[in-house]
Amino acid sequence: MLQYPFYQPWVPYAYPPASTGAMFSDMDYYGYRNEAQPESYKSLQEALALIKQSVQGEREDELFYDYLISIAPTQEEKKIIESIRDDERKHNNMFRTIYQNLTGQTITALESTSFEKPASYIDGVKKALFGELAAVEKYRDIRAGLPNRYYRDMVFEIITDEIKHATKYNYILYLDLSRKK
Repeated sequence: MLQYPFYQPWVPYAYPPASTGAMFSDMDYYGYRNEAQPESYKSLQEALALIKQSVQGEREDELFYDYLISIAPTQEEKKIIESIRDDERKHNNMFRTIYQNLTGQTITALESTSFEKPASYIDGVKKALFGELAAVEKYRDIRAGLPNRYYRDMVFEIITDEIKHATKYNYILYLDLSRKK
């Protein structure tokens, strides 16, 4: 098999930045073509505002998840919700990184935060499930407004985690139905 000296299948193409020559003017730093986004997509400013909004609500979400963990009826459910909470912490760090890289600014957390306790554990699980699904929709808008594939791929990871979380909450609801039989 003929291999070019610059090609390694396990490493993305490392094209030089656009400023080094006209040959690469339509490629970003990671060698991906810069795609023009249709007008219906979100702008970078809209994406940044949504990122900031998402990160500022992190403390409320963390308190909510900690509460669900404290009232979960089984160790299995506690571990599932803990894994979701830990993913959410990772997502917030990823969003903070994206925001800081694109703006040079850090997002400050809101000082006083509280959350509304659900009427029951299952009501809390339902709220969390629909919160995960709403996050997918918001994060799609964020992804659409980001300037290059590197950041869009980071948000794609977050989106797929949110879908995984919704599936886990559905499993918890299934466990609840099974206990009632």
